[in-house]
Amino acid sequence: MEGNTKSAEKHKRFNLERTKVKLLAAYYGHPARDLRLICITGSTGKSTVAYFLHEILQAASQPAAILASDGEIKASLLHKFLNDAWKAKATYAIITTPASALEKDTFYGLPIYAAALTDFIPSKLTDVDLNTYLEAKSTLFRMKPEVVVLNRDDSHYLDFAGFKGANETITYGASSDSDLRIEQSQLYRKGSEASLVFGNRAFTVASFLTGEPTISYMACAAAIATALNIAPATIADGIANYNPEMSNQPADRR
Repeated sequence: MEGNTKSAEKHKRFNLERTKVKLLAAYYGHPARDLRLICITGSTGKSTVAYFLHEILQAASQPAAILASDGEIKASLLHKFLNDAWKAKATYAIITTPASALEKDTFYGLPIYAAALTDFIPSKLTDVDLNTYLEAKSTLFRMKPEVVVLNRDDSHYLDFAGFKGANETITYGASSDSDLRIEQSQLYRKGSEASLVFGNRAFTVASFLTGEPTISYMACAAAIATALNIAPATIADGIANYNPEMSNQPADRR
């Protein structure tokens, strides 16, 4: 009986959240319909990948808006952002997508163009939390995005390998099975560099950011940009342009 009560309460909360989201979308005139939404999820690196991609799109002369936050993204903030992006005549809207927002159906009904995963799960979660986290992440990829980008190196890859984009699915990583492969990487005191291979194209990307995770974040951004048909030279320029110290933008390290 108690389980049924909790299930009914959860269902009621979902319905209330979805109603709120529908009302917000209608209030702003459904601006997302005129934007290509790129949602980036994962435990770490969401903001870094988002800013890399934003710089890549700017280098490609593609108008893009960005909403990157490590904290909660409320439905009211999200839909106002989409409306502002539409008013600014952006083509792309890049959004970090935390599990908490997915669990609350904050993104319900939005036309997701691309969904990308930086990594899957922190080791601290219990088995119960793991199932909740997996279900939340699954929500994004079940929204039928045109493009899906997945981390082939992640230890939980088999848990989400079944997620496919309607038009294209790209995996990235050092694994030989990756579509966009990290061939070599080098860490420096003031930056990092990686040689990437996609099909018969090889190119190098470099960043002011340091640390091993940066290599994976650059590859993730490059994989998304590749799906957008952006040239490797432009991808490299965009990644190199992102400097948090110069732009006052936070690097996501958590």
